[in-house]
Amino acid sequence: MWRCVFLTALFAVGFGFMTGGLMDIDSHDAGVLDALNYAVRKHNNRSNDMYVSQVTEVIGAQAQVVAGVKYIITVKMARTSCRKGSDNEVCSAHTDPQLAQPYQCTFTVWSRTWLNDTRVLKEKCG
Repeated sequence: MWRCVFLTALFAVGFGFMTGGLMDIDSHDAGVLDALNYAVRKHNNRSNDMYVSQVTEVIGAQAQVVAGVKYIITVKMARTSCRKGSDNEVCSAHTDPQLAQPYQCTFTVWSRTWLNDTRVLKEKCG
């Protein structure tokens, strides 16, 4: 048990994370991008809008080492011209603010890659 705790702490320190503490992280980090893509897919599945929304800008990202990594990612989102269910279609956000209806979201995503488990813990959009 103590070995597991020690190895987790060593892993966290070795990769620049402080166990339990939130740290700013590069928005281009592979873990952030995976967590964000997962959260946006879930967001679009839950929304009542018949059009897909996508990220137009990453405002900030933080990570916290817990039993895995918890990511807190704040983004600007906008509607696209793609309808839900249209697979393999390249979608870009509308440039007209009336059509884009831009909004901001903060996603809290918990990732435990060794278990192939990712969950959106919290989503706040407005």
